Amino acid sequence: MASNKQVVKEVSGWLTVFDDGKVNRTWTGPPEVKFLMETVPPHEEFIDGVATRDVPIDLTSGLRVRIYIPEKSPDIPDKDKLPLILHFHGGGFCISQADWYLYYHFYTRLVRSVRAVCVSVYLRLAPEYRLPSACEDAYSAYLWLCAVARGELSEPWLESYVDFGHVFLVGDSTGGNLVHQVAARAGAFIETNPVRLAGGVAIHPGFIRAEASQSFSDIPDSPMLTRDMVNKFIALALPLGSTKDHPITCPMGPLAPPLAGLKLPPMLVVVAENDLLRDTELEYVEAMKKAGKEVEVLFEPEMGHSYYLNKLAIDVDPKTADQVDHLIKEIMNFINRH
Repeated sequence: MASNKQVVKEVSGWLTVFDDGKVNRTWTGPPEVKFLMETVPPHEEFIDGVATRDVPIDLTSGLRVRIYIPEKSPDIPDKDKLPLILHFHGGGFCISQADWYLYYHFYTRLVRSVRAVCVSVYLRLAPEYRLPSACEDAYSAYLWLCAVARGELSEPWLESYVDFGHVFLVGDSTGGNLVHQVAARAGAFIETNPVRLAGGVAIHPGFIRAEASQSFSDIPDSPMLTRDMVNKFIALALPLGSTKDHPITCPMGPLAPPLAGLKLPPMLVVVAENDLLRDTELEYVEAMKKAGKEVEVLFEPEMGHSYYLNKLAIDVDPKTADQVDHLIKEIMNFINRH
């Protein structure tokens, strides 16, 4: 029987929403980049110096995380315990998963380079789960880490490898929004918490205002981000009736809690010159400084949004490859300083 389902919203290549509420996220863009969106199965044996496992952390909701650990190397002496990166993936709150190859190839490399453990959260996606669902998942993963640190729950890899006094939040694109949200919520319990948030890294965070910035109006679309993607994903993700001035998408705006009143760890904000969101990212940095927060910027000349996840560009363009090297080095330096 023929289907009468009507398409109500489509984001080219990424996602189709139908009038019955169903969502199809099958990649329909250029086939040569499809491998970036393919899932990488977990492997508890070390491959290229990293092992991974998927762990359910809430049986009721089905919330899961992917854990990466680096292989010990006689050439690189590790401390007894390693820093932990709690990672939130991007995708406009609507697409992508923690086990996609585009994350796997970057975060395995980051884990090897930094000598850290990474816990990456499988976030629920909009429009089936509108915001604040992704924020709740991110914070639930943080609370799970706290429970493991207190010995109330067990996760052998974390207990064996992790220094819970040296935990960093890292998020890319809209995952960077979650870095701010989780840090702000965790800051309210900082004195009684067994997990010490030593810092946050927001890489090309998805900060945006209802009134378009100059960079959003003027900078050309890039392979990893277009105006159409931003506008449609945010409309599908925000609570019904909200605008881009919502506190999750605009934490420096008038609807958000005043930054001065938040207890936040030191933050590193990574800003790409050719990112549509560049100006609002820099506006967040300036608002943080004005509020007396410890924040630094890594500015990336000539780069576009989430370039470091695009393995094709890294392999063919030496400038992109060099900038990825620099990004990893600067994240490593930030973690080592804090």
